[in-house]
Amino acid sequence: MAALLGTAPAAAILPSRIFPSHSSNSSSFFLPPSSGVSSGRQFYGGMGVPLSKGRSRFRVSISNVATEVSPAQKEKLAASKESQRPVYPFAAIVGQDEMKLCLLLNVIDPKIGGVMIMGDRGTGKSTTVRSLVDLLPEITVVYGDPFNSDPEDAEVQGPEVREKIVRGEELSVVSTKINMVDLPLGATEDRVCGTIDIEKALTEGVKAFEPGLLAKANRGILYVDEVNLLDDHLVDVLLDSAASGWNTVEREGISISHPARFILIGSGNPEEGELRPQLLDRFGMHAQVGTVRDAELRVKIVEERARFDRNPKEFRESYLAEQEKLQQQISSARSTLSSVTLDHDLRVKISKVCAELNVDGLRGDIVTNRAARALAALKGRDKVTADDIATVIPNCLRHRLRKDPLESIDSGVLVIEKFYEVFN
Repeated sequence: MAALLGTAPAAAILPSRIFPSHSSNSSSFFLPPSSGVSSGRQFYGGMGVPLSKGRSRFRVSISNVATEVSPAQKEKLAASKESQRPVYPFAAIVGQDEMKLCLLLNVIDPKIGGVMIMGDRGTGKSTTVRSLVDLLPEITVVYGDPFNSDPEDAEVQGPEVREKIVRGEELSVVSTKINMVDLPLGATEDRVCGTIDIEKALTEGVKAFEPGLLAKANRGILYVDEVNLLDDHLVDVLLDSAASGWNTVEREGISISHPARFILIGSGNPEEGELRPQLLDRFGMHAQVGTVRDAELRVKIVEERARFDRNPKEFRESYLAEQEKLQQQISSARSTLSSVTLDHDLRVKISKVCAELNVDGLRGDIVTNRAARALAALKGRDKVTADDIATVIPNCLRHRLRKDPLESIDSGVLVIEKFYEVFN
């Protein structure tokens, strides 16, 4: 892992622009319509807009769409960050290289689809996931928006931001770190999905929506500890949102939809029960964590934890240089990811491994391709090698194999054996 996490120059990460044209003074935005036209109105992301006959889209001219927040607002944001409880540094985690690598690859390429971490109790699963907060890159969001809306991407904008754009109002923007949201096991469906204020809807005739955890997790990370103990109805909600990227709340004949695109990270102990296959397949990667057996390493882990508990601030400062080095490497990998290539021959062999292992669907192929490219970017290369694929393919496929109750061999070993057989 030490060789993997070498130095890399920092690089600026700029959000991609989906709109066809803009200038410093005015912009023209094209909002793609959803299917269905009713009573001369076309629906754009939940908003009904009158249309003329024969028109398939509309154009809105907007001046000065994005503006920076005021210094006072920036000070308020900085104060709120300082008041948060200290987090154990990611660079201070001893061992558990497989779990750390899976998490880093998902930060570099969120489209990998998250990671499921299964292992023994007390092996640092929750600590490692929460320590990822310091390494998360910054994104541009609309200030004060509960959905972390992107001012330039209509696909991840909340309903209020889309309405402001249509009215031509200015949007105050701010750069903030990707959000990590904890989903507690005892959460109610209303707390997760959000709820509608029925009283205000009936008395004032407005859809007063109270956003839930899925709204807060939009464009961020949703972490579920002990995910295998999650209630079935919440599992269904997560499945629906993870599949569509949208969360829809239906209450008393009122319907509100908002974007809910998040990286799903779960952890659990296999002794407490297995996950439903449908939910397990939604995790892009799967990491197995074991208890450290080396006595010297165990002593080091205990001493480091004791240092952190005595003085968290001093302990975090001692790892500041390593944390910054890792942040720079992640930023560089994210900026170069699009230029990393994967040869057609290697793609064919990846798909051959998936086919011969009887992996259902094509998610295994897609995730393996993405994870291999992310690993090459993390190592500072612009081309994927067979070694990159060998490193990530067990984590991408082991949880997608059909379980045989009589099989004593670990599924990760089966994947590696098939990999070497196909890749010769």
